[in-house]
Amino acid sequence: MESLDLKHQKVLVLGLGRSGQSAANFCAQRGAQVCAADERADLGTNLSLSEDIEVRLGQAFPDPADFDLVVPSPGVPPERYRASARRVWGDIELAGRALPVPIIAVTGTNGKSTTVMLIEAMLKACGLRARAAGNLGNPALDLLGEPLDVAILEVSSFQLETVESFRPHVAVVLNLSPDHMDRHGDLENYAAAKRKLVEQQEPSDIAVLNEDDVQVRQFAAHTRARILPFSRHAESPSQASSGRIWLDLGQAVLSEDGKQTRLSLTPADSLGETHRDNVLAALAAVWAFGADPVRALDGLIDFKLLPHRSEHIATHKGVRFINDSKATNPGAAQRALESTRSPLLWIAGGRDKGLSYRSLAEAAQGRVRTALLIGEAAQKIESELHGSVPCLRMENLEEAVLRAAALAQEGDVVLLAPACASFDQFKNFETRGDCFRDAVLQMTEGNPE
Repeated sequence: MESLDLKHQKVLVLGLGRSGQSAANFCAQRGAQVCAADERADLGTNLSLSEDIEVRLGQAFPDPADFDLVVPSPGVPPERYRASARRVWGDIELAGRALPVPIIAVTGTNGKSTTVMLIEAMLKACGLRARAAGNLGNPALDLLGEPLDVAILEVSSFQLETVESFRPHVAVVLNLSPDHMDRHGDLENYAAAKRKLVEQQEPSDIAVLNEDDVQVRQFAAHTRARILPFSRHAESPSQASSGRIWLDLGQAVLSEDGKQTRLSLTPADSLGETHRDNVLAALAAVWAFGADPVRALDGLIDFKLLPHRSEHIATHKGVRFINDSKATNPGAAQRALESTRSPLLWIAGGRDKGLSYRSLAEAAQGRVRTALLIGEAAQKIESELHGSVPCLRMENLEEAVLRAAALAQEGDVVLLAPACASFDQFKNFETRGDCFRDAVLQMTEGNPE
């Protein structure tokens, strides 16, 4: 990897969210002449930038051709800079060049944040100084200067569009299903972005790949790293790897060089079936890193899921209310439906990402009493669910919660799993999840069972 010398370089940072501000300050601290731009005009009081950074708000982006390096925020599409930029490095590329410790990086369509936090908890249980950052909120560059043994980064497809030589020591690919087609165009372009996580790895690195996902299995042909597959099944479609981890009767089986170690996953039972793959992937990453997997499982004892991910809000009159607002694509929503054994009142909808909802029709059939649909995608979802499940159109999320509660019977689950982005009615999926929580708690008057 090239050295990171930014002194006297002209750097353009596009977008001033948390990662953009972090990147701008990082480049300025290393002697770059930084221009930080955002087309939104109302960010002034929310910015925390070094005084020597030129800030441009509320106007068109400067011409990327006038700068030595462009650092785009993940939300800025490549067509805004790619054609004229001399060099493009996102904050993940910068972090990969600057962090002095090994990196474990996690990508996939669903489960990234949970897996990253599981890895952090497991490594801490092993006595390592580990911190998680990246796409889950805390910018990767904010880890610089912390006393660390390892950095764990959640990396999105948007962030991977702007890496050049990023090389994690352990790369974890969880799954791959259609998402962000409004940005990537098709599944192949989306997969190509995800593959960048493993393409720069060397034989001394490890790629932890989900063997049960056909798309992810194909990543093995695009890396020089040693492959460590994880699976829910003892049988392997490929016997080429020297190590493997799988599930068997509630235990994780670690196999390497003809030796097997069985570990009870009972501490993970409270996380639910939805997260069993994430637990297995995290354990595989810890094992790949060289930490003790037995000690690592102690990190599950007090582990709490992040909000808005299969989050139990309340039980009222025998009905459970589950907030899975982070299920922002059909694949995630399907997992949420399939992992719930109780009859469902399912709240879905939001801003369409250009994806098909047909797979949800099969998942919903026999599980969902009624689908309560909100937002811009309601009509499209209803048309693709037609004949599989009764559908009701709701004006907003609060109305959907009240109607779902009225329809629910004792033993049912009211599940928010939108299968869509939130930006038609909410700032982000967190705000949507908070709205769901508030509506449920207001309905139960703060006194759930």
